Amino acid sequence: MRVYKFGGASVKDAEGVKNLAKVLQTTGYNNTLVVISAMGKTTNSMELVIKNYFENKDELQSAIHEVIKYHNDILSDLFDNKRHAVFVDVKALFDELNLFFKSNKSPDYNFVYDQTIGFGELISTTIISHYLNEIGLRNNWVDVREFIKTDNYYRHSNVNWDTTQENISTKLDTGILNITQGFLGSDSNNFTTTLGREGSDYTAAIFAYCLNANSVTIWKDVPGVLNADPRYFKNAQLLHQISYREAIELAFYGASVIHPKTLQPLQRKEIPLYVKSFLNPKADGTCVSKGKALEPEIPCFIVKKNQVLISLSSLDFSYIMEENISDIFSLLHLYKMKVDVIQNSAISFSVCIDNLYNNLDKLLQHLKAKFKVTCYKNVSLYTIRQYNDVAIKDLEKDKIVLLKQLTQGTVQIVTK
Repeated sequence: MRVYKFGGASVKDAEGVKNLAKVLQTTGYNNTLVVISAMGKTTNSMELVIKNYFENKDELQSAIHEVIKYHNDILSDLFDNKRHAVFVDVKALFDELNLFFKSNKSPDYNFVYDQTIGFGELISTTIISHYLNEIGLRNNWVDVREFIKTDNYYRHSNVNWDTTQENISTKLDTGILNITQGFLGSDSNNFTTTLGREGSDYTAAIFAYCLNANSVTIWKDVPGVLNADPRYFKNAQLLHQISYREAIELAFYGASVIHPKTLQPLQRKEIPLYVKSFLNPKADGTCVSKGKALEPEIPCFIVKKNQVLISLSSLDFSYIMEENISDIFSLLHLYKMKVDVIQNSAISFSVCIDNLYNNLDKLLQHLKAKFKVTCYKNVSLYTIRQYNDVAIKDLEKDKIVLLKQLTQGTVQIVTK
């Protein structure tokens, strides 16, 4: 059993869908489950739809229409017969989306987000499943929400592994090619939940774990795992093989190729992960596995943009002790802040966070009651694994360094 995952960039248009089919034909598709993301930048477009629903209802239908038009253009390029069942199925999904907006009574942004954002995945997999059947690649469209069960922590739900394992092992027909959605699950009340942005990789790992798969392959528009994101760093190099441990470290610090949660279930069952190019499916790519625990012999660079650096100091120059730090972390947890870097001294405490839920103002107001607070918004957090002096010097060139922290094997630098 193999699990494949194709991201949005791989199916951004009709040619991408056709190329996905070619990858399956090239590599084989027996005993294969394929996890697919929303097409192109659909998730971003759906986030605009949700924003308009809450803030600008006059523009809601216009935003939805843009998503419909984008997918209809792809449909027209893939299917000559305009009476094909796929058109009916896709329209039904958009009708369901509109019905939700008309009938919803919940003011909870996170709940609404999860009920609507996943239509991108539902539509993309519907189109691709129909297309594969049309060209002779017989497959079964699977609603992932019937298999992956979670709690109701909307936008970052936690998997109920026991129920999910039972569902996948008893309900999934592994004798046929299966096409399903990434990113999604459902809670005990069957409301849709999501596993976090870029969570489709994690979906693939969940299925692989529950199916005892031989491997997981993530198909990307890059040749494999690189030592740096080529969008931000020059001369990025391919890492041919890395250990689970190093891959988990890279993912934890924000490497975009692999979702942070993806490696953990794979490591537990020693299922190898391959990262390959959908443009060159016969190339080796990168293998993440047990065995040779090779760490990269070159520095690996990671950058996270639009972070927030908060520096705290006591109002009366007293020490910031365990009690203070406990209070700070309680507030960070309360306001759902993702902590990326911590640095403290006797009378100061600094933390670099990801303001994912837009609760920064509330957090700052709370902190100012007890501390002197300095806040830097829109900072960049750079992490270098396997760093050396040259790598640090090159990174700091022409930047204002706000925070720098070195540990064995890792340096983190916050810059303006």
